Amino acid sequence: MIDRRRVIHLALVALPLALLLVCSGAGAQQAFQRFVPLLVDLDGWQGKKADGMALEMPGNSMITATREYQRGPARLHAQVLTGAAAQGALAGVQAVNIETSDGRMSTSTIDGMQVTRTFTTKDKSGAIFVGLGTSALFTLSFNGIADDEALTLAKKFNWKAIQAALPTK
Repeated sequence: MIDRRRVIHLALVALPLALLLVCSGAGAQQAFQRFVPLLVDLDGWQGKKADGMALEMPGNSMITATREYQRGPARLHAQVLTGAAAQGALAGVQAVNIETSDGRMSTSTIDGMQVTRTFTTKDKSGAIFVGLGTSALFTLSFNGIADDEALTLAKKFNWKAIQAALPTK
């Protein structure tokens, strides 16, 4: 007779190891590497080394590539995200326009792409979400700068080139 607890335990132990092997394989690394050159240097900002990961599982895949930037106390975090996580994020930033004394959130079309911007006035922080497709997203989160400057910096990333580098299925 099969001991269900033992089978479940073995599956729980084996799953993280399998994910580690999948994420660390050469093919997985290559998947996020295509975005690394697109996470460009920004004048006046110190950029850290870009990093990322790819996850391939039956019925689900995800790629993320990220790079952090610093200029004095100000911070930026650029990210390309594909897969179900991007779909969920895109669903959460539908066309909306809200403004209060504490901050704002707005959606518009820039260069043919849906762009949602958030901004919190108190700490000069927010994020810019650029829909690159139904399951792909570029984000630039920021802290310590005005939202107009953040949008100017976000536009320095070639959204069309990032979109062209997306995996095709």
